Amino acid sequence: MCIPAAFAALGPLFGGTTAAGAAAGAATAGAATVGSSLATLGTVVSIGGALAQGIAGMQASKASAAAIRQQQQTEVQLNATEDQRRRAQMNSQISQQRAELAARGITLDSVTAVMLGQTAAKELSFESQATRAGGQARQQELSAQERAVRAEGTQSLLKGGFSAAGTLLKAAPDIWPGFMDKRVGRQLA
Repeated sequence: MCIPAAFAALGPLFGGTTAAGAAAGAATAGAATVGSSLATLGTVVSIGGALAQGIAGMQASKASAAAIRQQQQTEVQLNATEDQRRRAQMNSQISQQRAELAARGITLDSVTAVMLGQTAAKELSFESQATRAGGQARQQELSAQERAVRAEGTQSLLKGGFSAAGTLLKAAPDIWPGFMDKRVGRQLA
């Protein structure tokens, strides 16, 4: 490929253009056109790849965020179920305690029975609050995780866009001759 270009370059030194020199020059010009087209195609593919990568990252983050939202909903249901289960357990223990007091002959309006009932009610309230607080903490954790995943998706999309723009700007002088010409109003010959 370099030999025809060398013949074309040496032709004028030896007194003009020969048929071989003319053919070599035409081949060189054709190769340059094909090379330029391939370079432009490579640039377009690179830009498309960067954009596709950014879009894929954004779509992946949207899918992850949707899964986290689903997990949040499941956690809310599980937390409510756990709270109900603990309340039912405590109510069962309170009922059992009342039955034991009645079996011993202690009236339910006595000071001892009332104090035991109040203590059990406080325990029930504390258990319920602890269960709900744990659920709220988990919800906050999942919300933060969802925000982080969404931010990663946005970052991926921006990175793909900026990478595509950088590739285009880097290849611009080759694609558009005169792109980097700093003189305003200059006519290209």
